[in-house]
Amino acid sequence: MRNLVWISGASSGIGAALAAAIPFPDARVIDLSRRGGVVEHFPADLSDPADWVRVEQHFASELAGFEGDRVVFIHNAGTIVPIGPAATVDPEAYTRAVLLNSAAPQVLGRAFLRAAADLNCERHLVMLSSGAATKPYPGWSHYNAGKAAVEQWVRTTGAESNGCRVIAVAPGVVDTAMQHEIRSVDEQAFPAVDRFRELQRTGGLITPEQAARGIWSLLDRPLASGTTLDLRSL
Repeated sequence: MRNLVWISGASSGIGAALAAAIPFPDARVIDLSRRGGVVEHFPADLSDPADWVRVEQHFASELAGFEGDRVVFIHNAGTIVPIGPAATVDPEAYTRAVLLNSAAPQVLGRAFLRAAADLNCERHLVMLSSGAATKPYPGWSHYNAGKAAVEQWVRTTGAESNGCRVIAVAPGVVDTAMQHEIRSVDEQAFPAVDRFRELQRTGGLITPEQAARGIWSLLDRPLASGTTLDLRSL
């Protein structure tokens, strides 16, 4: 086994497409998620800080003495729900979303960097971002804040000497279950909903498979660690 790859949230959507499109031979692929998919599964609720500890221990155990060519962690897991003004949404659901979107990427990213610090191979950490990192959408406060936090974390850790290339990528508007969730709400909860309904009507969405191919292609590009980019700009 020459390549070891982790993908969070690989049970569906972009994560599942990433797992199905691994470009490396002899790769072991591990899904970090609650449900699991078609690849090896490490069960974890990434909105639960107790499970972050388990994932960190898992990284450390799997990477101890690793002698392959490449290790990759793509953090894809996130949530758009609850959608609605911060003052009115369900408090418990909002807290879980903040933990998943803002805290988990930083904590799990740090855990991966630490576990891979002494390896003598290619090391890549890829964080999924969004145009929402820079454009505020009323009704998406936890999601907007989470993606902005991811991008600033990537810029900062990418400037540190950790031996790993750290990048963030916004894949564009992808036709996933998350998009269905977005289109199903009303304008009171999410005033920009018509924009996303129009993208579906006019064929403005890309498939998870297209997003996955674009994301994997980044590992072959001469991108500096700390880069944040949008696939639509390539």
